[in-house]
Amino acid sequence: MSQNRGSLAPVLYLPHGGGPLPILGDESHASLVSFLAEIVGELGEPAAILAISAHWEEDRATVTSGSHPDLIYDYYGFPAEAYKIEYAAPGDPQLAEETVELIESAGIRAALDQRRGFDHGLFVPLKLMYPQADIPCLQLSLIENLNPEVHLALGKSIAALRNKGVLILGSGMSFHNLKAFFSPHIDYGNENDEFDRWLIETCTSNMITPEMREQRLLEWEKAPAARFCHPRAEHLLPLHVCYGVAIAETATAEVVFNEEIMGKRVTGLLWR
Repeated sequence: MSQNRGSLAPVLYLPHGGGPLPILGDESHASLVSFLAEIVGELGEPAAILAISAHWEEDRATVTSGSHPDLIYDYYGFPAEAYKIEYAAPGDPQLAEETVELIESAGIRAALDQRRGFDHGLFVPLKLMYPQADIPCLQLSLIENLNPEVHLALGKSIAALRNKGVLILGSGMSFHNLKAFFSPHIDYGNENDEFDRWLIETCTSNMITPEMREQRLLEWEKAPAARFCHPRAEHLLPLHVCYGVAIAETATAEVVFNEEIMGKRVTGLLWR
């Protein structure tokens, strides 16, 4: 295990791309693949990684607690090699218990899941970031009501994990309209760029107070083209958890990725 335990770990919201495509060498993911390999230099080697994946929702905040979780190939229609990807990172049952205790102490219902494996929201980016798979990993579910206030509170409840050297990783996509991704011949106008500018301003501007920033995230549906970019909120809410974690120490993020993936502009954000 890394010797970073005890230091304040960063918080990262990143795009994980389309299913296994980053690992399969898809050309539209080339910029993302480069980013995931290079961002590690900004993060160091954490003591453990807690990933909030857009691809797991439960009725309460749930944390993987198995010692050696399997992989969940939660995508379909890809070549056979996509279902042979390996990422044998260990779990951390003790850290999982500590995480659930933190969440419950904040008045949020939580549970452990010893049997659930890692979905592609975890193993796709981490295979490119930390290919040795030797850092203990946990996954934290979204809560199926997809309420932004609840997910901000969820992030706040686990902020102390940063002091243990745990990298908090929000794995989603700042743009996630599947119809738009797969209809490149249709001109949808400037909706993608409008929401992207709003998101960057909200998370990075020094002209916005923490109170204003939090209110904007709570009312994200009022942003330009919000529901076009996110017909459903699950790929955005890992950002809310990240902001909730970061707000006590580093509420202003920096843009570390702002490129096109599958023809749409997508942003990654880092809180140090």
